[in-house]
Amino acid sequence: MADRTPPLESGQLLSPELPILASPPPSAMVNGEGPQQVILVQVNPGEAFTIRREDGQYQCITGPAQVPMMSPNGSVPPIYVPPGYVSQIIEENGVRRVLVLPQQPDFHPGGHSPLHHPPPPPHAHLPAFIPHPAMMPPPPHLYTGIAGGVGDLSSQYISQYHPAQFFSDQVSTDSLSQHGRPSFVHRDDRASKAHERLQKKVKERQGVGGGGGQVKDSPPPSPRKSCNSPPTVDIQNGIGGKALDAEHRHVVACSDKQTGKEKNGELKELDKETQALLALLSNIAKPEVSDIQAREAVVNWSDPTRPESENTTTEEEPGLPDPLSYEISISITGKDGKYQSKYSGEGLSATLEGLRPATDYHVRVQAMCSSLLGSPSEAVSFTTLSCEPDPPGPPRKSSGTKNSLTLQWKAPCDNGSKIKNYNLQWDEGKGTGVFEQCYYGPQKQYRVTKLSPASRYSFRLAAKNDMGVSEFSEVVDLFTSCSVPLPPFPPELEMAGVTWLCLKWQRPSSSPKEDDIYYILEMEEEDSGYGFQPSYDGEELSFTVRNLHRSSKYKFRVAAYNSEGKSNPSQVVEFITKPDRPSCPCRPVIKGRVQPDSFKMAWEPPKENGGAEITKYVVELSEGLTGASWALVYSGSALEHVCDGLKPGCSYRTRVYCMSEGGQSPLSETLQVQTPAVPPGPCQPPRLVGKPKAREVQLRWGPPHIDGGSPVTCFSVEVIGPQSDESREVYQGPELDCTVGGLSPGRTYGFRLKAANKAGFGPLSERCEVTTGPGAPEQCKAPSTTCKSPSCVVVSWEAPPCNGAPVTEFRLEWGAAEGSMQVCYSGAGLSHEMKGLLPATNYFCRVQAVNVAGVGPYSEAVLCQTPCSVPAAVSNIYLLKESELQRYGSPMDADEDEEGGVIHPPLAFSPSTCLGICWDAPCDHGSEITSYLIDLGEKQPIVVGPVTKYVIQNLQPDTSYRIRIQAQNSLGTGAFSHTFKLKTKPLPPQPPRLECTAFSHQTLRLKWGDGPAKTAASDTLQSHLQMEDKNGRFISLYKGPCHTHKVQRLNESTSYTFRIQAFNEAGEGPFSSVYTFTTPRSPPAPLKAPKLERLDDNSCEVTWEPLSHMKGDPISYSLQCMMGNTEFKQAYKGSATSFLVQNLQANSDYRFRVCAIRQCQDATELSGPYSPTVTLTPQRSETVQSGGAAGSGSRTGTESNRTRQSLTDEQCAFLLLMVFAVIAILIAFVIQYFVIK
Repeated sequence: MADRTPPLESGQLLSPELPILASPPPSAMVNGEGPQQVILVQVNPGEAFTIRREDGQYQCITGPAQVPMMSPNGSVPPIYVPPGYVSQIIEENGVRRVLVLPQQPDFHPGGHSPLHHPPPPPHAHLPAFIPHPAMMPPPPHLYTGIAGGVGDLSSQYISQYHPAQFFSDQVSTDSLSQHGRPSFVHRDDRASKAHERLQKKVKERQGVGGGGGQVKDSPPPSPRKSCNSPPTVDIQNGIGGKALDAEHRHVVACSDKQTGKEKNGELKELDKETQALLALLSNIAKPEVSDIQAREAVVNWSDPTRPESENTTTEEEPGLPDPLSYEISISITGKDGKYQSKYSGEGLSATLEGLRPATDYHVRVQAMCSSLLGSPSEAVSFTTLSCEPDPPGPPRKSSGTKNSLTLQWKAPCDNGSKIKNYNLQWDEGKGTGVFEQCYYGPQKQYRVTKLSPASRYSFRLAAKNDMGVSEFSEVVDLFTSCSVPLPPFPPELEMAGVTWLCLKWQRPSSSPKEDDIYYILEMEEEDSGYGFQPSYDGEELSFTVRNLHRSSKYKFRVAAYNSEGKSNPSQVVEFITKPDRPSCPCRPVIKGRVQPDSFKMAWEPPKENGGAEITKYVVELSEGLTGASWALVYSGSALEHVCDGLKPGCSYRTRVYCMSEGGQSPLSETLQVQTPAVPPGPCQPPRLVGKPKAREVQLRWGPPHIDGGSPVTCFSVEVIGPQSDESREVYQGPELDCTVGGLSPGRTYGFRLKAANKAGFGPLSERCEVTTGPGAPEQCKAPSTTCKSPSCVVVSWEAPPCNGAPVTEFRLEWGAAEGSMQVCYSGAGLSHEMKGLLPATNYFCRVQAVNVAGVGPYSEAVLCQTPCSVPAAVSNIYLLKESELQRYGSPMDADEDEEGGVIHPPLAFSPSTCLGICWDAPCDHGSEITSYLIDLGEKQPIVVGPVTKYVIQNLQPDTSYRIRIQAQNSLGTGAFSHTFKLKTKPLPPQPPRLECTAFSHQTLRLKWGDGPAKTAASDTLQSHLQMEDKNGRFISLYKGPCHTHKVQRLNESTSYTFRIQAFNEAGEGPFSSVYTFTTPRSPPAPLKAPKLERLDDNSCEVTWEPLSHMKGDPISYSLQCMMGNTEFKQAYKGSATSFLVQNLQANSDYRFRVCAIRQCQDATELSGPYSPTVTLTPQRSETVQSGGAAGSGSRTGTESNRTRQSLTDEQCAFLLLMVFAVIAILIAFVIQYFVIK
């Protein structure tokens, strides 16, 4: 009943048998203390509840209300749940309520209860006024059953659910749907709150339209007051289609409480605007009703007009709100009664359908805009026309005989015109579907006579008044009675039991199928003395008589009857119940001694045989203690039995039961028997595992098939030697395998096995013969060696004992060391020739034999030494570096002074005409190398001694030579080495000419050659510049490809000696002749700026710092002066350090500078650079004070110059050093703090 949920259909909501109470029931009935219980259905505000009355009409009740409904059987009536919803039961304070909720929960923002769900979309044919789902989630259907029984409510219980209220304040004109339903949109918060507060005031003054007051029994309103419009039912106005009568929709327009305070001006402005809009909506004329029919009428209305009492100006008068929606509501209880909404939309006309004929209706219209609802208009009354009656109900049979039927019926709704006649038709019993009139008149009953017995007749009924004839009712089939049935056949026994008998009988053949025949079954117990007593009375053709005695006789007969009378009983038949099964026999016992394979058991008959003799006893036997499977071992009438064929040492369980005519008795108690154990049976012969070895075999076996009733705990293995019948035990233990060792290779042995348990050892198994495998050969004797040449040795050996298998292979190992020999021969031969050996070298060899059984051990190692031979070939030849080229002490290399006998020191060889070579000494093959032969190809070979270095002289520069070397010893000459290609270098370059291009008193710039001053480092021609020091030795100044070099840090007026040498890839050329260059004298150092001291307006004193003598040469000074922008002129020249300047002009600037002059003894004077200039500013003669100020200013300027120039060079250097020290300390601190840490 909430908006946007499928409405509850009236036909399925409650059972039609529940009457509506005119007033609330007494408390005893509500609480369930009376014979009947009352169900209170709570209808929420804005919802509609539709029920069916006793006369078949529907009544719609709008909320808020509580509808009391009486439950005749004390249970909660069935409530229809719409599609997509489920019902749940909640309990609060002992009151249970039915809660209808959507089946799939969805989440809604705002922190509300998770029980709020978005409803399904409305039907297309319902023109309901539905707000936006996010704005107005529907409250669930809530029906309160106060007096419902506990057993009728099987759903789960949940806590009470309080639905949250959602409100909307404004309807957007752009959000209208195709059915004229506006959607609610948000406005800004402040305007929304003010509008809601004003709406609340209007509703309090005018009341809630269309809804009625609060019902007495309804729950109190929520803290947020709501304003609900009446529900709508189906209409036909050209917009929506026709729908069911019970489907309703409603619109809730609510306002929240005003929680904040607004300004008075804004509140008055909004009050005025809202009051004007409400007045406009409330001033609507009453509707007009036209085209009134029996079940529909057309309602027309006009837009609301502005009241004439308003005297607002044209500018202030607001226009008609667009769009406006209207709600048409009707009432059948008077103009002041409850109204029910029949239409809601924007049209100005509507067709009201589903009306009742000949009924007074009151209709009114109500205008609404956004969330504002105007007052209803004046109600208009109209009465629908009368029409033909409703279709009556089918007639019912009140009584009947074999030849007549008495029919009755109820009057249907006359629809405003009294029913005058009824038309009853029948098919005359033909069953063709063609009906003829059998009665026409005002009576509500009629008796049809002259009918056939046991026949079917079809009837239907229609009602007629002045407006016409109603439709016919449903067709009903009625039957006439039959004659008294004939006696039936006697009953037959279908099934018999110990305490029951199942009997069946047949229907009398002469009775028609349409006749309702009933049967009486009578029974007489033997020797009871009561005669036949009825056991069954009904229409079934079989019955089971129970609670009888076992093995007893009973007599039965059956009689049939119908509405006409009772037949004679059938013939008497006699049946006997079955005997009961006997009780269980006594527990069996053992007779005699239990054997390993049998035992004898006996038992006693049962105490109760069940009414029949015991026909046989059955003995069952189960092996083991679980009793999982039982085997039948005896079946007969004897009371004892011998159980044989048992297993020794096994547990058995046995039980007995007996059988008689009554069935099988229960099982007796179980007897447990344990047979004694015996030694185990013979084992299978042991089998060989794997391939037999030469001296051992591995055997494996399995346990015996018969363990004698006790687990096998030990096995014993015996071996029988070849050519002997004596046996010996080689293994005893619990394992199932063993390894027998100490056997001879290639022999056949026999093995037998026996098993043992706690009863002893069993018999031996059959014999298993195993032949051991052949063994590996024995160790070979030491091989013999014979040297055929220095590089070839013949090794021979003898075959060892084969140890049961012929030797198929010999393996010879050969190596230079005893621990690193490798296989060099593998085959069946008894000798092998080793080739490619080194002369005069020790070798070791050994041999082993191999057969199918394996590899024999190696023989002892034999030492073999090859004879000496010529030397081996030289492997590598290297070219000596230039620094290693020296003259060796040989007759052809050294120059000996014949007179004095003094050997001159070795001289360096030129790489352009000499090649210095060295080589690796080859192996001498046992004989010391005496000399080497160097072959140059074209020239005669050079013979040298046992050296590994030699310088070949007298070669052509820049020429290639092919060189190979051959070693010689006492046994002959070895092979030549590989040919190596070597080349002499070109001749070294000649030294360039050296000259001085620039000089000063401390530097000399030297230049040589014709190339550029700077040359790439990759140039082949480079220079080596040297200068002679004080000791007469030449030291290197520069070595590189450049052609200039600047010599610095020289002394003044000093001569220096130089020489130069050129070199390239060919080597170093000779040094040039000696060149001598002299540095000039040095000029005096620059002086600091002179100091000025004004003496008067026309004179000043200039002073400067003196310089010391330079190497004994005196120093003089030259002072220059410049007035204004003229040139400097010499003012003084002499040895004094101060000068008095006179005849100065008062208004002119003077600049002074000074330089030092060196008075050389053997040369002209050398003037140093001038000092910085110093300026003498003129004096101003305005006033005495100003002059004094000027003088003081001049002195101040002079003093400032003096102060500015007072720092010496040492002080400046110290200052720079301190600055660098502070910066270094700061950098070290930053590195220590940020980087290291």
